[in-house]
Amino acid sequence: MDQTCITSEVNHQRIRSNGIWIHIAEQGKGPIVLLLHGFPEIWYSWRHQIKYLAKNGYHAIAPDLRGYGDSDSPISANSYTCHHLVGDLIGLLDHFGEKKAFIVGCDWGATIGWYLSLLRPDRVKGFVALGVPYYPRSSTLKPLQTITKLYGDDTHVSQFQNPGRAERSFARYDCLTVMKKFVLTSWPHFIVAPHGMEIVDFLPTPSVIPSWITEQELMFFADKFQESGFTGAFNYYRAMDLNWELLAPWEGSKITVPTKLIVGDKDFGFESGGVRDYVEGELFKSLVPNVEVVIIDGHHFIHQERAQQVSHQILSFIHKLSLD
Repeated sequence: MDQTCITSEVNHQRIRSNGIWIHIAEQGKGPIVLLLHGFPEIWYSWRHQIKYLAKNGYHAIAPDLRGYGDSDSPISANSYTCHHLVGDLIGLLDHFGEKKAFIVGCDWGATIGWYLSLLRPDRVKGFVALGVPYYPRSSTLKPLQTITKLYGDDTHVSQFQNPGRAERSFARYDCLTVMKKFVLTSWPHFIVAPHGMEIVDFLPTPSVIPSWITEQELMFFADKFQESGFTGAFNYYRAMDLNWELLAPWEGSKITVPTKLIVGDKDFGFESGGVRDYVEGELFKSLVPNVEVVIIDGHHFIHQERAQQVSHQILSFIHKLSLD
Protein backbone atom coordinates (compact mmCIF):
# COMPACT_ATOMS: atom_id res chain seq x y z
CA MET A 1 0.00 0.00 0.00
CA ASP A 2 1.33 3.42 -0.94
CA GLN A 3 2.35 5.26 2.24
CA THR A 4 1.50 8.71 0.91
CA CYS A 5 -1.97 7.53 -0.14
CA ILE A 6 -3.01 6.10 3.21
CA THR A 7 -1.58 8.95 5.28
CA SER A 8 -3.29 11.56 3.11
CA GLU A 9 -6.67 9.81 3.15
CA VAL A 10 -6.93 9.65 6.94
CA ASN A 11 -7.64 12.54 9.26
CA HIS A 12 -5.22 13.15 12.12
CA GLN A 13 -5.94 14.89 15.39
CA ARG A 14 -4.82 14.92 19.01
CA ILE A 15 -7.55 14.48 21.60
CA ARG A 16 -7.40 15.25 25.30
CA SER A 17 -8.31 12.04 27.13
CA ASN A 18 -7.70 10.89 30.70
CA GLY A 19 -5.28 13.74 31.37
CA ILE A 20 -3.02 13.21 28.32
CA TRP A 21 -3.05 14.01 24.61
CA ILE A 22 -3.70 11.03 22.35
CA HIS A 23 -3.06 11.12 18.63
CA ILE A 24 -5.59 9.33 16.44
CA ALA A 25 -5.87 8.52 12.76
CA GLU A 26 -9.44 8.22 11.52
CA GLN A 27 -11.38 7.68 8.33
CA GLY A 28 -15.00 7.07 7.39
CA LYS A 29 -18.43 7.76 8.84
CA GLY A 30 -20.73 5.46 10.75
CA PRO A 31 -20.42 3.30 13.88
CA ILE A 32 -17.02 3.55 15.52
CA VAL A 33 -14.48 0.73 15.25
CA LEU A 34 -11.56 1.37 17.59
CA LEU A 35 -8.31 -0.25 16.41
CA LEU A 36 -5.63 -0.86 19.07
CA HIS A 37 -2.06 -1.62 18.01
CA GLY A 38 0.60 -3.68 19.76
CA PHE A 39 4.36 -3.67 20.33
CA PRO A 40 6.29 -2.33 18.50
CA GLU A 41 3.67 -0.60 16.38
CA ILE A 42 1.70 2.63 16.00
CA TRP A 43 -1.63 3.53 14.40
CA TYR A 44 -0.12 2.82 10.98
CA SER A 45 -0.22 -0.94 11.57
CA TRP A 46 -3.98 -0.68 10.89
CA ARG A 47 -3.55 1.12 7.54
CA HIS A 48 -5.29 -1.70 5.62
CA GLN A 49 -8.21 -2.05 8.04
CA ILE A 50 -8.78 1.72 8.32
CA LYS A 51 -9.36 2.00 4.59
CA TYR A 52 -11.41 -1.21 4.39
CA LEU A 53 -13.73 -0.35 7.27
CA ALA A 54 -14.24 3.22 6.07
CA LYS A 55 -15.25 1.95 2.61
CA ASN A 56 -17.77 -0.36 4.27
CA GLY A 57 -19.59 2.30 6.26
CA TYR A 58 -17.67 2.54 9.54
CA HIS A 59 -15.76 5.23 11.37
CA ALA A 60 -12.34 3.61 11.84
CA ILE A 61 -10.25 5.17 14.61
CA ALA A 62 -6.69 4.01 15.27
CA PRO A 63 -4.94 5.78 18.16
CA ASP A 64 -1.29 5.83 18.99
CA LEU A 65 -1.59 4.28 22.45
CA ARG A 66 -0.07 6.24 25.34
CA GLY A 67 3.71 6.05 25.14
CA TYR A 68 3.70 5.58 21.36
CA GLY A 69 4.03 7.74 18.27
CA ASP A 70 2.50 11.19 18.53
CA SER A 71 0.62 10.52 21.78
CA ASP A 72 1.92 11.65 25.16
CA SER A 73 4.38 9.37 26.88
CA PRO A 74 4.26 9.58 30.69
CA ILE A 75 7.64 8.79 32.26
CA SER A 76 6.56 6.47 35.08
CA ALA A 77 5.64 2.85 34.36
CA ASN A 78 2.95 3.26 37.02
CA SER A 79 1.08 5.41 34.48
CA TYR A 80 0.60 2.43 32.14
CA THR A 81 -1.76 0.28 34.19
CA CYS A 82 -4.92 -1.36 32.90
CA HIS A 83 -6.94 1.43 34.53
CA HIS A 84 -4.97 4.13 32.71
CA LEU A 85 -5.27 2.33 29.37
CA VAL A 86 -8.99 1.67 29.70
CA GLY A 87 -9.47 5.26 30.85
CA ASP A 88 -7.78 6.50 27.69
CA LEU A 89 -10.24 4.56 25.53
CA ILE A 90 -13.27 5.67 27.52
CA GLY A 91 -12.12 9.26 27.05
CA LEU A 92 -11.87 8.76 23.29
CA LEU A 93 -15.36 7.28 23.09
CA ASP A 94 -16.73 10.11 25.22
CA HIS A 95 -15.06 12.66 22.94
CA PHE A 96 -16.99 11.26 19.97
CA GLY A 97 -20.19 10.88 21.96
CA GLU A 98 -20.21 7.13 21.36
CA LYS A 99 -21.79 5.08 24.12
CA LYS A 100 -20.64 1.70 22.74
CA ALA A 101 -18.14 0.78 20.05
CA PHE A 102 -16.62 -2.18 18.28
CA ILE A 103 -13.08 -2.86 19.49
CA VAL A 104 -10.24 -4.59 17.64
CA GLY A 105 -6.82 -5.18 19.16
CA CYS A 106 -3.57 -6.94 18.27
CA ASP A 107 -0.83 -7.99 20.71
CA TRP A 108 -0.87 -5.43 23.57
CA GLY A 109 -3.90 -3.87 21.88
CA ALA A 110 -5.69 -7.21 22.32
CA THR A 111 -4.75 -7.27 26.01
CA ILE A 112 -6.14 -3.75 26.40
CA GLY A 113 -9.30 -4.82 24.59
CA TRP A 114 -9.72 -7.64 27.10
CA TYR A 115 -9.23 -5.13 29.93
CA LEU A 116 -11.89 -2.86 28.45
CA SER A 117 -14.29 -5.78 27.96
CA LEU A 118 -13.70 -6.88 31.55
CA LEU A 119 -13.88 -3.49 33.27
CA ARG A 120 -16.37 -1.62 31.06
CA PRO A 121 -18.45 -4.12 29.07
CA ASP A 122 -21.18 -1.49 28.89
CA ARG A 123 -19.02 0.41 26.35
CA VAL A 124 -18.23 -2.56 24.06
CA LYS A 125 -20.51 -3.77 21.25
CA GLY A 126 -18.11 -6.54 20.33
CA PHE A 127 -14.41 -7.28 20.50
CA VAL A 128 -11.98 -8.88 18.03
CA ALA A 129 -8.69 -9.99 19.58
CA LEU A 130 -5.72 -10.81 17.36
CA GLY A 131 -3.08 -13.19 18.66
CA VAL A 132 -3.69 -12.85 22.40
CA PRO A 133 -6.46 -14.74 24.24
CA TYR A 134 -7.98 -13.76 27.57
CA TYR A 135 -6.05 -15.14 30.54
CA PRO A 136 -7.62 -15.45 33.98
CA ARG A 137 -5.85 -13.81 36.90
CA SER A 138 -3.81 -16.26 38.94
CA SER A 139 -4.57 -16.11 42.63
CA THR A 140 -0.97 -16.95 43.56
CA LEU A 141 1.50 -15.98 40.81
CA LYS A 142 2.14 -12.56 39.35
CA PRO A 143 2.56 -12.43 35.54
CA LEU A 144 6.35 -12.14 35.63
CA GLN A 145 6.54 -15.13 37.96
CA THR A 146 4.32 -17.15 35.63
CA ILE A 147 6.39 -16.30 32.55
CA THR A 148 9.65 -17.01 34.38
CA LYS A 149 8.29 -20.35 35.56
CA LEU A 150 7.37 -21.31 31.99
CA TYR A 151 10.31 -19.89 30.02
CA GLY A 152 13.08 -18.73 32.37
CA ASP A 153 14.63 -15.29 32.89
CA ASP A 154 15.58 -14.41 29.32
CA THR A 155 12.24 -13.67 27.65
CA HIS A 156 11.56 -10.26 26.18
CA VAL A 157 9.07 -9.69 29.01
CA SER A 158 11.77 -10.23 31.63
CA GLN A 159 14.41 -8.24 29.79
CA PHE A 160 12.10 -5.25 29.39
CA GLN A 161 11.50 -4.94 33.16
CA ASN A 162 14.50 -2.96 34.41
CA PRO A 163 14.51 0.68 33.23
CA GLY A 164 17.44 1.34 30.93
CA ARG A 165 18.39 -2.23 30.04
CA ALA A 166 16.25 -2.66 26.94
CA GLU A 167 16.72 0.99 25.99
CA ARG A 168 20.50 0.49 25.88
CA SER A 169 20.32 -2.75 23.91
CA PHE A 170 17.88 -1.32 21.36
CA ALA A 171 20.06 1.78 20.95
CA ARG A 172 22.79 -0.36 19.38
CA TYR A 173 20.60 -0.65 16.28
CA ASP A 174 18.90 1.81 13.98
CA CYS A 175 15.12 1.78 14.35
CA LEU A 176 14.55 0.24 10.92
CA THR A 177 16.59 -2.79 11.95
CA VAL A 178 14.62 -3.05 15.20
CA MET A 179 11.37 -3.00 13.24
CA LYS A 180 12.61 -5.76 10.94
CA LYS A 181 13.67 -7.90 13.89
CA PHE A 182 10.31 -7.70 15.67
CA VAL A 183 7.60 -7.02 13.07
CA LEU A 184 8.97 -9.55 10.57
CA THR A 185 9.78 -12.25 13.09
CA SER A 186 8.87 -15.75 12.05
CA TRP A 187 10.18 -17.25 15.29
CA PRO A 188 7.98 -20.29 15.96
CA HIS A 189 8.08 -20.25 19.78
CA PHE A 190 7.85 -17.76 22.63
CA ILE A 191 10.94 -15.57 22.27
CA VAL A 192 13.65 -16.60 24.72
CA ALA A 193 17.26 -15.48 24.27
CA PRO A 194 20.23 -17.62 25.28
CA HIS A 195 21.41 -16.75 28.78
CA GLY A 196 23.50 -13.58 28.76
CA MET A 197 22.22 -12.38 25.38
CA GLU A 198 19.75 -9.56 24.79
CA ILE A 199 16.55 -10.32 22.87
CA VAL A 200 17.24 -7.64 20.26
CA ASP A 201 20.68 -9.19 19.62
CA PHE A 202 19.22 -12.69 19.47
CA LEU A 203 16.46 -11.99 16.95
CA PRO A 204 17.76 -12.25 13.37
CA THR A 205 17.41 -9.41 10.90
CA PRO A 206 15.60 -10.85 7.85
CA SER A 207 17.62 -10.40 4.68
CA VAL A 208 14.47 -10.47 2.53
CA ILE A 209 11.38 -8.37 3.23
CA PRO A 210 8.16 -10.39 2.78
CA SER A 211 5.64 -9.38 0.15
CA TRP A 212 3.04 -8.18 2.68
CA ILE A 213 5.09 -5.13 3.72
CA THR A 214 7.55 -2.74 2.08
CA GLU A 215 10.76 -1.12 3.25
CA GLN A 216 8.98 2.23 2.98
CA GLU A 217 6.22 1.06 5.31
CA LEU A 218 8.75 -0.29 7.82
CA MET A 219 10.54 3.05 7.67
CA PHE A 220 7.30 4.82 8.61
CA PHE A 221 7.31 2.87 11.89
CA ALA A 222 11.03 3.39 12.35
CA ASP A 223 10.83 7.16 11.91
CA LYS A 224 8.20 7.42 14.65
CA PHE A 225 10.22 5.32 17.09
CA GLN A 226 13.29 7.38 16.25
CA GLU A 227 11.33 10.40 17.51
CA SER A 228 9.63 8.80 20.51
CA GLY A 229 12.09 6.17 21.70
CA PHE A 230 10.93 2.86 23.19
CA THR A 231 10.54 3.64 26.90
CA GLY A 232 6.79 4.23 26.66
CA ALA A 233 6.37 0.88 24.91
CA PHE A 234 8.52 -0.92 27.51
CA ASN A 235 6.45 0.61 30.32
CA TYR A 236 3.52 -1.66 29.40
CA TYR A 237 5.66 -4.64 30.38
CA ARG A 238 6.92 -2.87 33.51
CA ALA A 239 3.33 -2.38 34.73
CA MET A 240 2.28 -6.03 34.29
CA ASP A 241 2.71 -7.04 37.92
CA LEU A 242 0.99 -3.85 39.09
CA ASN A 243 -1.96 -4.77 36.85
CA TRP A 244 -2.14 -8.10 38.65
CA GLU A 245 -2.59 -6.27 41.94
CA LEU A 246 -5.19 -3.87 40.53
CA LEU A 247 -7.27 -6.65 38.95
CA ALA A 248 -7.73 -8.61 42.18
CA PRO A 249 -11.41 -7.52 42.54
CA TRP A 250 -12.17 -9.06 39.11
CA GLU A 251 -10.57 -12.44 39.76
CA GLY A 252 -12.81 -15.16 38.40
CA SER A 253 -14.85 -12.76 36.26
CA LYS A 254 -15.95 -13.75 32.78
CA ILE A 255 -15.83 -11.79 29.54
CA THR A 256 -19.47 -11.35 28.62
CA VAL A 257 -19.23 -9.26 25.44
CA PRO A 258 -19.39 -10.97 22.01
CA THR A 259 -15.84 -11.83 21.01
CA LYS A 260 -13.83 -13.24 18.13
CA LEU A 261 -10.23 -14.43 18.58
CA ILE A 262 -8.13 -14.61 15.42
CA VAL A 263 -4.76 -16.33 15.71
CA GLY A 264 -2.03 -17.10 13.20
CA ASP A 265 -1.11 -20.77 13.30
CA LYS A 266 2.59 -19.82 13.31
CA ASP A 267 2.26 -17.09 15.96
CA PHE A 268 5.18 -17.43 18.41
CA GLY A 269 2.76 -17.05 21.31
CA PHE A 270 0.32 -19.72 20.13
CA GLU A 271 2.36 -22.90 20.00
CA SER A 272 4.19 -22.25 23.28
CA GLY A 273 3.28 -22.74 26.91
CA GLY A 274 0.12 -24.71 26.20
CA VAL A 275 -1.64 -21.72 24.62
CA ARG A 276 -3.16 -23.68 21.71
CA ASP A 277 -4.54 -26.31 24.09
CA TYR A 278 -5.92 -23.56 26.33
CA VAL A 279 -7.63 -21.72 23.45
CA GLU A 280 -9.13 -24.92 22.05
CA GLY A 281 -10.10 -26.29 25.49
CA GLU A 282 -13.03 -25.83 27.80
CA LEU A 283 -11.47 -23.38 30.29
CA PHE A 284 -11.13 -20.57 27.73
CA LYS A 285 -14.69 -21.13 26.50
CA SER A 286 -15.96 -21.01 30.09
CA LEU A 287 -14.20 -17.70 30.73
CA VAL A 288 -15.27 -16.18 27.39
CA PRO A 289 -18.58 -17.94 26.73
CA ASN A 290 -19.55 -15.84 23.72
CA VAL A 291 -16.38 -16.38 21.67
CA GLU A 292 -15.59 -17.56 18.17
CA VAL A 293 -12.04 -18.80 17.54
CA VAL A 294 -10.53 -18.51 14.06
CA ILE A 295 -7.08 -19.94 13.30
CA ILE A 296 -5.55 -18.83 10.00
CA ASP A 297 -2.24 -19.23 8.20
CA GLY A 298 0.15 -16.61 9.49
CA HIS A 299 2.37 -15.23 12.22
CA HIS A 300 1.97 -12.68 15.02
CA PHE A 301 1.16 -9.42 13.23
CA ILE A 302 -1.60 -11.12 11.31
CA HIS A 303 -3.53 -7.93 10.46
CA GLN A 304 -0.59 -6.77 8.36
CA GLU A 305 0.53 -10.15 7.00
CA ARG A 306 -2.99 -11.33 6.07
CA ALA A 307 -4.61 -7.92 5.77
CA GLN A 308 -7.48 -8.77 3.43
CA GLN A 309 -8.43 -11.97 5.25
CA VAL A 310 -8.33 -10.34 8.68
CA SER A 311 -10.27 -7.30 7.46
CA HIS A 312 -12.97 -9.60 6.13
CA GLN A 313 -13.08 -11.52 9.42
CA ILE A 314 -13.50 -8.26 11.36
CA LEU A 315 -16.25 -6.98 9.08
CA SER A 316 -18.18 -10.27 9.09
CA PHE A 317 -18.11 -10.28 12.90
CA ILE A 318 -19.37 -6.69 13.04
CA HIS A 319 -22.09 -7.36 10.48
CA LYS A 320 -23.28 -10.40 12.38
CA LEU A 321 -23.60 -8.40 15.60
CA SER A 322 -25.35 -5.56 13.79
CA LEU A 323 -27.99 -7.98 12.51
CA ASP A 324 -28.62 -9.60 15.91
